[in-house]
Amino acid sequence: MQLSADERRELTEIAQRARRDILTMITEAGSGHPGGSLSAVEILTLLYFKVMKIDPQRPDWPERDRFVLSKGHAAPALYAVLAERGFFSHVELNGLRQLGSMLQGHPDMKRTPGVEISTGSLGQGFSAAVGMALGARLNGGVSRVYALLGDGELQEGQVWEAAMAAAHYQLDGLTAFVDHNGYQIDGPITEVLSPEPIADKFRAFGWAVFEADGHDFAALTDAVGRALVVAGRPQVIVCRTVKGKGVSFMENQAGWHGKAPNREQLAQALAELA
Repeated sequence: MQLSADERRELTEIAQRARRDILTMITEAGSGHPGGSLSAVEILTLLYFKVMKIDPQRPDWPERDRFVLSKGHAAPALYAVLAERGFFSHVELNGLRQLGSMLQGHPDMKRTPGVEISTGSLGQGFSAAVGMALGARLNGGVSRVYALLGDGELQEGQVWEAAMAAAHYQLDGLTAFVDHNGYQIDGPITEVLSPEPIADKFRAFGWAVFEADGHDFAALTDAVGRALVVAGRPQVIVCRTVKGKGVSFMENQAGWHGKAPNREQLAQALAELA
């Protein structure tokens, strides 16, 4: 897979709009998770605009590819990209975390078009993705499954049970991404409970492993292209990312894992992303 200069420019513009939407909706809600949402934007943008087989007008199309946001607290990133892709109106973003809104603090499969499964309890989404991939094989293999995990999420034992099962069943229709931004709510992952070495661990569990700069569309596209031709094994792309990417005072700051900016901070962030 390769992207032209025009395609990279288009994706970059989409990602910047998504970042602005993420920060605006979290500020309006007064709560949310900006840090890990901002670090995942390029991954989601590439998947929804260049990789996955989907139809926003038919979100329940049986032959669609599936995406699971296992790090469910990064829901604002998913919502921003779903709105960009046309699954619902941008107006809905104003209702983040409001009573009665389709956009709750974590993805809700019953309310939100494009959300395949409700997530939030870390590790469980990845297990569901493995089940979806096994189900897709039983249904003839017409769909692929993609999952996004956080690096702090890898501290959950359930993640490694799922990884073991995926390799055992040779689920080559499953591609996972690790948003490796190095931080979780309590600080650097290496100080809280280190999951390193991440790539080596997945290799030991029988996965095909690729690494890429998670903010470089060309690098991500190359990694995805190499992953999708792997036969007989699930694939994982370990993406080096920056917590709070794009906003100077949020980057690499664990304190912005789950805190909403105020109006003044929002104005500064939007100016940096203009």
